[in-house]
Amino acid sequence: MNAFKFHFSEKESDITIISESKKAILKAKEVFYYHRNILEKYVSKNKRFLTSFSPVKVKTNHDIINLMAENAFLCDVGPMATIAGALADLMLNAMKAKDEVDFIPAKIALIENGGEIAMDSEESMNIALYAGMNELNLNMGFLIEKKDCPIGIATSSATIGHAISLGQADAATIFATNATLADGAATRIANLVKGHDIEKSIKKGLDAIDDIEGVRGAIICRENKVGQVGKIPKLIKIVGDKNKILKEKMDSLFPGDYEIFR
Repeated sequence: MNAFKFHFSEKESDITIISESKKAILKAKEVFYYHRNILEKYVSKNKRFLTSFSPVKVKTNHDIINLMAENAFLCDVGPMATIAGALADLMLNAMKAKDEVDFIPAKIALIENGGEIAMDSEESMNIALYAGMNELNLNMGFLIEKKDCPIGIATSSATIGHAISLGQADAATIFATNATLADGAATRIANLVKGHDIEKSIKKGLDAIDDIEGVRGAIICRENKVGQVGKIPKLIKIVGDKNKILKEKMDSLFPGDYEIFR
């Protein structure tokens, strides 16, 4: 099945969408701006929601706010720790919606928002793991199959990206029932991975997975050590020059033959 790859950015958001349906891609983009606009207006009046490192109780009619708040409580993190995953989930939901007469739900639907992924696809996809300066950097990836979907994938790191991490993990990658939960859980788990004893710090992060309902599995990389727990998709090896892969992010995170949709 032929698929299109579409990329756009808006302020802090850097988004890639993959689907066989151009209409679904455009719908996802429209939904992104709709919910981001709501969120921007909400946080301008509710500063605690924006700055808190702990869950915040809310009472709203806004899907984006409620989704972030609910999953933040499950993961015991601030609501903004779930923002990228929440936007990705809402975009995915729009691509798979069955409530419009003239809209055919996408058979291939993947949204990557700043490294956090929401996916529900009938076709398998390869996804690379970026672990910063870790020796595993872009050499390891995952084959996401139909049986794994729908799935949310998120990575938190103390060594790459602009997001705040209180730990020392090169990468804490979480696989969960949705991207909002995966996003919050990745932050929570990565925060725990710290201290001089690298193996002990990784084990502490992995042990905490059992406390978060909806998380399927995790893989944690720190320096030359890796640990995993739970059910994770099939591991694959990503082949190619690291510098070239990083330079061509859109092609590297999702290796495959996709037509660029502009």
